[in-house]
Amino acid sequence: VVPKSCPVHVTSRVLVDVPSLRLAAFVRAFRRSLARGCEREGFRVVHYSLLDDHVHWIVEASGKQELECGMRSVSSRLARVVNRVFAREGAVLDGRYDAVLLRTPRQVRNGLRYVLLNARKHARQPGSALRTDPASSGRWFDCWRERPVEADPIGGPREVALARGWL
Repeated sequence: VVPKSCPVHVTSRVLVDVPSLRLAAFVRAFRRSLARGCEREGFRVVHYSLLDDHVHWIVEASGKQELECGMRSVSSRLARVVNRVFAREGAVLDGRYDAVLLRTPRQVRNGLRYVLLNARKHARQPGSALRTDPASSGRWFDCWRERPVEADPIGGPREVALARGWL
């Protein structure tokens, strides 16, 4: 059961023969496509992050049926953009998506943090600056208290972003 008040963290994986979803041409095309279809009756995409071989979504759905229909819609949109941009045909997604309900404010906060800052984790670059990921909706996240510019806390002894209240 998907309660109306709970956002959902969804992970969709792509097949191994699909090129990286982080290529600039794909990111631009995906963003345009998503802008036209991220909201439908009972479902909306709140945030997303494109990684090399998977996509993280934070979505809102007014029930299980709306979640399934909405994810089918955005997954289809993702597949069409992948096939168009990379001049390929066929299946794009690797089976079903994984969905986790975010029931508490802490889970929502951690889910947003995970999705919007996930590229840093996958890049494994502890010395890189804390910046919004160009392949995510982080630039439109209006709850940053200030622009993150300090050293990346991943791999370090403490998490500067959390201590400073950025997330």
